Amino acid sequence: MILPIVAYGDPVLRKEAEEIDQQYEGLQAFIANMWETMDNAEGVGLAAPQVGRAIRLFVVDADAFSDEDPKLADFKKVFINPVIVEETGEEWAFNEGCLSIPGVREDVKRKPIVKINYLDENFKEHEDTFEGMAARIIQHEYDHIEGILFTDHISALRKKMVKKKMEDISKGDVKVAYKMKFPLLRRIKQ
Repeated sequence: MILPIVAYGDPVLRKEAEEIDQQYEGLQAFIANMWETMDNAEGVGLAAPQVGRAIRLFVVDADAFSDEDPKLADFKKVFINPVIVEETGEEWAFNEGCLSIPGVREDVKRKPIVKINYLDENFKEHEDTFEGMAARIIQHEYDHIEGILFTDHISALRKKMVKKKMEDISKGDVKVAYKMKFPLLRRIKQ
């Protein structure tokens, strides 16, 4: 089932998400819905807060970048209760976007290597190190479960430049090809 993606301005995007256990009701169906929602929106990652649930879970599909990095072909992973242990290397900038902030793209600097502990969809524990684009996507989605948006990483000047666009998104004044839920959709129709 395709879920509506929560737009910028919804408080769930600013909450620090809570850990879950294997008894989390409907977990496997929820994960399947997240994959379907992300694919429908043509995203490469999706965190649970982006579909309205403040839980520590996100999915990543980096296959779209396999032309540049063949190791990313079929790179699909579920991260439950992840903890970033270490971020290393010299920061590099990349133009990021977000399904919750459609139409806004900004250069964000992130470390190229990330070591992360997490549980997969079967609650098997992992500690893995990811590099390059996989690391970047993971860091972006991890930020979501910490209540951080990619726009928090940009300069004050760039924030001022996109402020109006972000306010419009929160009001529903944006065109997207996927279902969204807008927190401030209180416009008076004339």
